[in-house]
Amino acid sequence: MQLFVEQVINGIGNGLVYGSVALALVIIFRTTGILNFAQGEMALFSTYITWKLASESDGFGLPIVAAIGVSMAIAFVAGAVIERVLIRPVEQARSPLNVVIVTLGLFLGLNSVAQLIFGTDPQLMPSPFPEGNVELFSSGGDAVVVSKDTIGLIAVLVAECILLWLLLQRTNLGLKLRAVASNPDSARLQGIRAGTMLMLGWGMAAAIGALAGSLVASQRTGFDGSLMQIIIVYAFAAAALGGFDSLIGAVVAGLIVGIADALTVQYVDALEGIEVIVPLGLILVVLVILPNGLFGRRTVERV
Repeated sequence: MQLFVEQVINGIGNGLVYGSVALALVIIFRTTGILNFAQGEMALFSTYITWKLASESDGFGLPIVAAIGVSMAIAFVAGAVIERVLIRPVEQARSPLNVVIVTLGLFLGLNSVAQLIFGTDPQLMPSPFPEGNVELFSSGGDAVVVSKDTIGLIAVLVAECILLWLLLQRTNLGLKLRAVASNPDSARLQGIRAGTMLMLGWGMAAAIGALAGSLVASQRTGFDGSLMQIIIVYAFAAAALGGFDSLIGAVVAGLIVGIADALTVQYVDALEGIEVIVPLGLILVVLVILPNGLFGRRTVERV
């Protein structure tokens, strides 16, 4: 029983990471209607910036929290520029396939540029959370502990969800973002600058990705250019399972994917890499049975 509880806790820790990246995917989809396949590599590049700012030997030696904040600001600007320079000209052709190709090219390009600039050697990211564990309860006489890193991730993700919900549901800016995502042409007729809102959506997603990538790297003994490649697969699974238009769905589904992955690794001793089947299987099930996801909104169109 203790082993099961520990694996669930480990899955929650991983699921928080998947949910955070899924949030970035959902933000872009809700504001632009685009699936950004380069989200993981955008987060990777921002993670390298965080490392450079925080590194005392090879960088500027900033406190890790300050370094994450600066990298999020840089990522916000970079995300807005990417939308304006790369995405919008292609999107105006009204071909979703063209946008997909551009994001895939951006995926490959950012990964290569990051390794060219920062190198291919593994780097160590300091953690913004205190070290140590906290005893939660006893299971069968043995104490079940959770790391302070996991508690910190929970706190950050909860705060992130609350802030995003308040922004999108309780502010004038959020109303404009949702209006542009729903119907850009009608939003323009109401005097809303659709282009500006789209830039803000990409900037917000890039900043969220910078935060997620930095936190992921801080949990590892070392990170390199492959840091986000498997995480983005799990994040897409979480976004599809929760619904691409639901922030809460992305978080809940991220936890489901993380726990399912941890239990699969622990209890299914079949083939190496069997855990990757879990997110892919979830994507398949959702697309076949629940195309709108667990929390996605159904849309009705008149013929």
